[in-house]
Amino acid sequence: MNATHHGYADDQKKIIARLNRIEGQVRGIRQMTENGEYCIDILTQISAVNSALKSVALLLVDDHLNHCVKEAIEEGGEVSEAKIAEASAAIARLVKS
Repeated sequence: MNATHHGYADDQKKIIARLNRIEGQVRGIRQMTENGEYCIDILTQISAVNSALKSVALLLVDDHLNHCVKEAIEEGGEVSEAKIAEASAAIARLVKS
């Protein structure tokens, strides 16, 4: 597997755009807090950021499964088992968050 080409390469621009939007949302939350805005409004924005981050995470999981894991399965053996275990652990961390 080419170390410089990740599974998300085709979606990289989309992911960066989403992360830039999330970064702006987080700056907005900080500004709302500095301005003493209503707690519920701030919590609503935090919820939106959490949802946006989960959306990016799911896109990355999908890309990882369809590229890195698929490639490892085709290679077989220990590489395959290790890549599946790695993906499973990453998904478990996402589910717990």
